[in-house]
Amino acid sequence: MSSRAQKDYFEPEETSPRRYSPELPASSEMKLVSESASLGTESGCSAPVSDANNKKTLLKRKAGLELTAIDRHSPLFAYVRPGDRLVSINDEPVRDTIDFHFKMAEPEVDLLFELADGEQTLFEFEDVTVEELGLTLKQSGIRTCKNECIFCFVMQQPKGMRRSLYIMDEDYRYSFTHGNFVTLSNTTDADIARIIEQRLSPMYISVHATNDTLRRCMLKNELLAPILPRLKELIAGGIVIHAQVVLCPGINDGPELERTISELAALNPGIETLALAPVGLTKYRDNLPDISIYSQTLANDFINRIEKLQKGFLKDFGTRFVWPADEFYTIAKRRFPALKEYEDIAQFENGIGMCRLFAATFNRKKQFFKRSFNKLPNSIRAKKPRLVGFTGESAIDWLQEEIVPQVREMGIDLSFNSVKNEFWGGTVTISGLLSGADLLQAVLKDSVQGDIVLLPPNCLNNDDLFIDNLTLEEFCKKAKRTVVVGSYDFVETLKEALSLEVKSGSCTLNNSNTTRGNRSVALAEAGLAL
Repeated sequence: MSSRAQKDYFEPEETSPRRYSPELPASSEMKLVSESASLGTESGCSAPVSDANNKKTLLKRKAGLELTAIDRHSPLFAYVRPGDRLVSINDEPVRDTIDFHFKMAEPEVDLLFELADGEQTLFEFEDVTVEELGLTLKQSGIRTCKNECIFCFVMQQPKGMRRSLYIMDEDYRYSFTHGNFVTLSNTTDADIARIIEQRLSPMYISVHATNDTLRRCMLKNELLAPILPRLKELIAGGIVIHAQVVLCPGINDGPELERTISELAALNPGIETLALAPVGLTKYRDNLPDISIYSQTLANDFINRIEKLQKGFLKDFGTRFVWPADEFYTIAKRRFPALKEYEDIAQFENGIGMCRLFAATFNRKKQFFKRSFNKLPNSIRAKKPRLVGFTGESAIDWLQEEIVPQVREMGIDLSFNSVKNEFWGGTVTISGLLSGADLLQAVLKDSVQGDIVLLPPNCLNNDDLFIDNLTLEEFCKKAKRTVVVGSYDFVETLKEALSLEVKSGSCTLNNSNTTRGNRSVALAEAGLAL
């Protein structure tokens, strides 16, 4: 469940004025074939309804994608309006915005629109791009999950939270566009064919076990198709796969995990990486299966076994292939591997290599920052605001050992405090699932000294809401201190914090006027970024 470098096809796209090249004048490249011509609606779906006389009739479901906005420079600006629908491209229905982008790659395209009054109009274009059309299409609905995984985080939530947190997505399209993990449980043969045809690669797939009997038990879905043939079909079609396994001690680890890793490694390089994440359990598990968590001893033994396997894969395949999540290292209280051992860090947002990259980025930039900081006027450096950061219990020891001493050597007063997760329960120790109430309680403790509060980058969503619906604005007012929401680049966070005028209740989003950084608060099946 996470953002990737892929284009966000399922979100309304911002359009801006664009310039036509001399070779593509708007006036000559569009051909209006049939304006206001009734062409029928064969592609619409039908559903039975009852009329006043109790007679069943057919209600046509509107086909295509609804237009929500159109750029004023679009060649279609004078012809279509928000509320109209794009029905087909080159006589093929447009199912979603991925379809739209895929079909628009053709050199010649015929766009059929259904206008608000029901009339249909066909437009012809040659060598026109999506950007030149300037259309914003309504995102399609998301497919939801029908599994009842024994470790599902969504099912371990209290009542009364915002609706979006209860959505159990299982949509292969979001796997491509957002990096969300899917089990392929509701992916049909037609879907697989489409993934291959449209090269929706890479895909992020939750395997959990290659033993299909065990996998059906863990997902509580007896209708699951065997996973390995599905993976092989995708790979044969040229699709790259990043896989994950959520590990439940005594269930899918031990010999079962060895089997899973072996059978998935046999599909490398088609399966490019495999992430192993410990199960995440909250206090809201009434009527759910009993599952244990990893102890320090179990985590240490686990890491030793995986690192041994990595050496063998590196020798045989030229890649380590499989990686434990950062959380395993914090549970085991072990140092993270060197950055080079994470290779391309392909599963960064799944908590693989995130901590090491954070530290490496800081170490790379700290000398430049130190020189810049020492050049500041004495009047600014003399203020020496006290910075106090807050994080989950998983990361506190590592931050205090690797980051805090180096910052203090620069003459900057920095400390970190761990926050006990009362909202979810003590077994949830990552910062991405800290509630606003728990963070606020920690900030307001009498023992906490600091002028500027640093919050972790992954505790807010893009609407500046904590997971318990507390707004950042409310948090800042109640905290009565300057608040900075950091980024994964800690040097940039320090720059932002030290440039502020310290005042009660003020609030700053690091890089808010440029980028929001790598914010990731999606609920993964097993735990998020530290």
